[in-house]
Amino acid sequence: MRFIVVDGLDGVGKDTHARLIKKRYEEKGEKVILRSHPESDNFFGKKAKKALYGTGNINKLRASIYYMLDVLRSIRLYYRKKNCDTLIMVRYLVGTAYLPKRLAKIGYNFFYNFVPTSRYMIYLDASVEVLLKRVQKRDEEEMFETLSELVKVRKKALLLVHDWNIIDTSGSVNETASRIEKLLDTLDNNVQ
Repeated sequence: MRFIVVDGLDGVGKDTHARLIKKRYEEKGEKVILRSHPESDNFFGKKAKKALYGTGNINKLRASIYYMLDVLRSIRLYYRKKNCDTLIMVRYLVGTAYLPKRLAKIGYNFFYNFVPTSRYMIYLDASVEVLLKRVQKRDEEEMFETLSELVKVRKKALLLVHDWNIIDTSGSVNETASRIEKLLDTLDNNVQ
């Protein structure tokens, strides 16, 4: 099974590009499962989503814990599932960057060594200004979608993902999709 992780901060285009990746492999005749956390099809995902629209440190902690439980649930149900050629997980490990600074690295390292990883770990990145502009176009704002939160979380996230495939999404969707296609071509060719 090809295991692809698409992660990054709010507004970076994770879901958009995960859907394009899904389409790429489906067009090759593969069976693809896409999980984008938090998912609304289970208790943990619903609780994480609800906490994201709350305020205060308790909701930050709740959002992080329920998010991690939602990811673990997806791993249990879908990783190495029969009749699946490619599993794409959106919002996987970088959610730990939303934890307080002293816990972020500990949480990331713990989960990195505990959950499945692969060479197909893609971190989508853009400047804080680009991210803020994108999230402000939405109808709702999550607690982490402010300038100060994006600055803090992006700094922590970039330290955590130093060994991932990092793709700049500051340009158009088509430009980013082209970069991702080239990366996937390279990774796919190196596996065969």
